[in-house]
Amino acid sequence: MTHQEIRHKFLDFFEKRGHKIVPSSSLLPDDPSVLFTTAGMQQFKPYYTGQADAMKDFGSLNTASIQKAMRTSDIDEVGDKSHLTFFEMLGNFSFGGYWKKEAIEYAYEFLTKELKLEIDYVSVFEGEKDIPADEESEKIWKSVAPGIEIKKMGREDNFWGPTGNEGPCGPTSEIFVNGVEVWNLVFNEYYCHPDGKLEKLKTSGVDTGMGLDRLSTVIQNKKNIFETDLLEPILKLAPLELEEKVKRVIADHSRAIAFLISDEVQPSNKEQGYILRRLMRRIITHNFIAKADLTLMHDIFAKIAEIYGQHYPNLNAGLIINIFDSEKEKFEKTLSHGLKELQKLDKIDAQSAFKLYESYGLPYEIIKELGEKKSEKLTREKFDEEFKKHQELSRAGAEKKFGGHGLLLDTGKLRAGNEQELKKATRLHTATHLLHTALRKILGNEVKQVGSDITAERLRFDFTFPRKLTNEEIKKVEDLVNEVIKKDLPVTKEEMPYEEALKTGALSFFKLKYPPKVNVYSVGDFSKELCGGPHVSHTGEIGKFSIKKEEAIGAGIRRIRAIVLEQ
Repeated sequence: MTHQEIRHKFLDFFEKRGHKIVPSSSLLPDDPSVLFTTAGMQQFKPYYTGQADAMKDFGSLNTASIQKAMRTSDIDEVGDKSHLTFFEMLGNFSFGGYWKKEAIEYAYEFLTKELKLEIDYVSVFEGEKDIPADEESEKIWKSVAPGIEIKKMGREDNFWGPTGNEGPCGPTSEIFVNGVEVWNLVFNEYYCHPDGKLEKLKTSGVDTGMGLDRLSTVIQNKKNIFETDLLEPILKLAPLELEEKVKRVIADHSRAIAFLISDEVQPSNKEQGYILRRLMRRIITHNFIAKADLTLMHDIFAKIAEIYGQHYPNLNAGLIINIFDSEKEKFEKTLSHGLKELQKLDKIDAQSAFKLYESYGLPYEIIKELGEKKSEKLTREKFDEEFKKHQELSRAGAEKKFGGHGLLLDTGKLRAGNEQELKKATRLHTATHLLHTALRKILGNEVKQVGSDITAERLRFDFTFPRKLTNEEIKKVEDLVNEVIKKDLPVTKEEMPYEEALKTGALSFFKLKYPPKVNVYSVGDFSKELCGGPHVSHTGEIGKFSIKKEEAIGAGIRRIRAIVLEQ
């Protein structure tokens, strides 16, 4: 059975049983407590807590989805037979529509009748301290599958805790086939508060998750996930001269890279962009050492788009290749020097490893792998500590240099050397908000900001759009911005909870890890964005806005350079 057939069977099964099929959400979550979407339930979190109404939004209390997910905790382990960074979760969810009996019956029926699999055993929560044992699930399993082996396990194995340590949680029942855990049924009965205290939810909910890679391994009778039709075609395209472990790293990382770029992540030194850069540079380094033909990566990204394109039409092989090649070109300039420096070292500790990263861009994984015995005492934790120290020193230095002005903003970078330059950069920064909205009004909502850089001299604004703008379109955008400036509209700031800000329609395409409370800047009724400031108080202060250049910086990515002049 192919992965395509598994997908269709799963969605058809639950749609016939009254579930609304919901598309996968982005890998970049609205939840500020996590860096990436790590589970199928993340997009449904508000429905478990009662903050959102499932009947209103879906027309049903029950949903099902195939959710793309990303976990960074396993990056160092990728290359073995089971660890991945990117994966997909098949899941069915209920927000008060049904409970344990139906969830267990659905899982049993789907696995044994639809997929013709034989269950080895199941596990249930045996209880711990003040949390009672899940005797209800045990009874249901005995009724649904008489004679089935039931293992009782503790909190570590059979109680799902929330990501970010706060949120819905509860006991789980796991299903094992061929010695592999294929499906985890979570019964959200509690809400976990930041202090660890559990409170009973008003409405209990069902949250299940079944990894598509793992399920495909079992159904296709493969030894490991890299032999399935999801990963084997990618693995086969990796350079032949590389060892098997490295080929697996390339297959996994390439897939993650493709999906991250397609969800508008750009390589950078912070947040999601930092993870993307790490993945890219690990591939680039291995290929560089092996003197492999890096155009093979073009074939790999094209193959990923071919395998997944039917379900994720936003996978754009051209865009992915363009951004990967750009990162390769930048990184290779220092890579050979970095590898030489690594070889010179007698031992590699956290300090020397971070210096290699800071000076030459070598990722931790590469330093650890290539350092071999010299880096045996180097750990991820110690490396991350050095990274944190450096960030704190950089932040303190920036505050001292710029008199405390927060110049690294949610909307990109703003650079100024003194108060005078800061005033000019502030005018340009507010102009980027107007430009962003003007582009969406003239070209449509497919325009999404993917970066900006502001100095005292000019603004640079990067956005998604599939083609070159016509001269007429550029003039319309420029005229619209100047029209708003001429109206001298007030620029107002309002502090509000992050979730509430999104509901107001405020733009936040960077999807950073926003704090619980955010600033929303509104320009009259023209534009509204989440931002860290600073801004002018009225648009009239900006001056005359002039677009100087519009160009492509990648497939599907355009860049505008503009200035403001005194009126």
